[in-house]
Amino acid sequence: MHSTASDGSLAPPEVVAAALAAGVRAIALTDHDTVAGIPLARQAAQGSPLRIIAGVELSAYQGNDETHLLGLHLADIEAMDHDLLAYREARRDRGARMVERLNAIGVKITFQDVLDAAAGGAIGRPHVARALVENGYARDSRDAFDRYLAVGRPAYLDKRRLSLRDAIGMVHACGGIAVLAHPGGEGSLTRLTALKAMGLDGVEVLHPSHSAEDRKRLLAVADHLDLVPSGGSDSHGATTGSRAIGALPVPLAWLERQDARVEARRAGVVVA
Repeated sequence: MHSTASDGSLAPPEVVAAALAAGVRAIALTDHDTVAGIPLARQAAQGSPLRIIAGVELSAYQGNDETHLLGLHLADIEAMDHDLLAYREARRDRGARMVERLNAIGVKITFQDVLDAAAGGAIGRPHVARALVENGYARDSRDAFDRYLAVGRPAYLDKRRLSLRDAIGMVHACGGIAVLAHPGGEGSLTRLTALKAMGLDGVEVLHPSHSAEDRKRLLAVADHLDLVPSGGSDSHGATTGSRAIGALPVPLAWLERQDARVEARRAGVVVA
C-alpha cells in the first residue's frame, strides 16, 4: 500500500491506524521509489499487533516496457534510500520540467503547487495532476492525465530508467525479495520463467485489477516455478471498495512462504 511518502492520500501513521481499525495483521508499505514512510509507520505501529513489512515499488524497464517491481521485507532501508536518491532527484527535475511545458501552453501552475501536492513525497505525475485539479485546469486526476500528462500529451516526459535486472539486484542487496507487481495478463509462464532467471522471487497474485482467471493462472504459474505468491489492496487511501485497506485478505501461508524465502536469500541459498 501507499502513503503520502509517494502518491497515497494517507500519512504513514494514518495508514497504520486504518489497518488496525480493519483488523489487518500485516501490511507492506510499498511507496513508489521511496522508503521514507517506513520509519514513521513502524513508530506508529509500536506496541500494536500490526506487522510492518518494509517495502518499495520500483519503476523498472525491460527495453521500452515499464514494469513495476515490489521489493518486500527489506532489511536495510538506509541502503535502499541511498540507491534511490538519484531517481528521486530525477523525479523532482522531471516534475519541474513538466510545469515548464504546461506554462508554455498557458497552464499557469507553479512547481510549488506540485511540491505542495506531493507534501514531501517522491514527486510523480499524480502530484502534477493534483496541482492541475486544484488550480481549475482539470476536473479530476483522470482528466488531468487525459489532457496533459499521459503519453503523447503536452506535458508528458519519460522517467529516468532503471533496468529490471538492476532493480532486482537492488532489492536483493538490501536483504529483500523481488516480486513482480500486478502483472495481470502479462504474467505468462514464459515471461515469469525469464524473470526468475534474473532473480525474481515472487509474483503478485491477489490485486484489485486481477480477474478471477488472472489469480488462478498466476497462482498456478507461481507454484510451478516456485515463486512466492503475494497480494494486497494496493491501497492509496481509499476507504471503500476493493482498494480499501483490508478489503483483499491475503493468506497467512503466503506470508510464511515469503519469510522462508527471505531467510534463504539472506543465508545465500540459491533459489533454483
